[in-house]
Amino acid sequence: MIKTWGTTAGRTLRGQSAPVTYGLIAACCLVFLISPMSGFNPSYGTGDKLLAAQQAYFERWGVVPEELFSGALRPVLAPATALFVHGSWLHLLGNMLFLFVFGAMAEERMGHFPFALFYLCCGYLALFAYAVAHAGSDQTLVGASGAISAVLGAFLRLFPKARVTSLFPFLFFLPLRFPAWVVLPFWVALQWLAALQGVQGPGVAYLAHIVGFSLGFCYAWVRYGRTARVKKPAPVTEGDSQP
Repeated sequence: MIKTWGTTAGRTLRGQSAPVTYGLIAACCLVFLISPMSGFNPSYGTGDKLLAAQQAYFERWGVVPEELFSGALRPVLAPATALFVHGSWLHLLGNMLFLFVFGAMAEERMGHFPFALFYLCCGYLALFAYAVAHAGSDQTLVGASGAISAVLGAFLRLFPKARVTSLFPFLFFLPLRFPAWVVLPFWVALQWLAALQGVQGPGVAYLAHIVGFSLGFCYAWVRYGRTARVKKPAPVTEGDSQP
């Protein structure tokens, strides 16, 4: 696992706003707080009643692969709603911190509306692709990780020389600074290894991370080409987690 908590990139991006990024973070946090997962809403009860409410919540708003091609409308819309659903505080905070670190700069480069469309479409397709690959599974998929992985892929293409401060467990969690073109491919390689091992759980599966990252990188490559890259370094925002 790599924990990334800081980046540097072009001076032209400093001081600009990122309302879509911050709006997405606020929306995900609000949805989580009013959900049965936060523990703050007493109407869901406790014990078995709360567990039942959580299960029903996931089934209603998450993606269930085996239902995707049932012909009903709700399963087809589920990949969009699942982007705003998270399974735990750790799941939520990890995703939101990564979105905070990388999303603002990507939004500033892409523009507000294009970034919003990019985020939602790539997130939908990442979840949809995983559901298609595991069409017989009844495991519910939730979380913004697929969309955020797309942001990371686009970030790699847009800011390959941005310096990212990361913590590596096998190096005793020493904070080391590397260019994005070193850190982010290493991150996606870890996702690929996890996907090959069949590791999955109550959240977005690793295959969705890979699909999202690939979509984001390819989109930025096709859309911006050689004009995308920002070369002059300057400090920007910080965060701490892993999608």
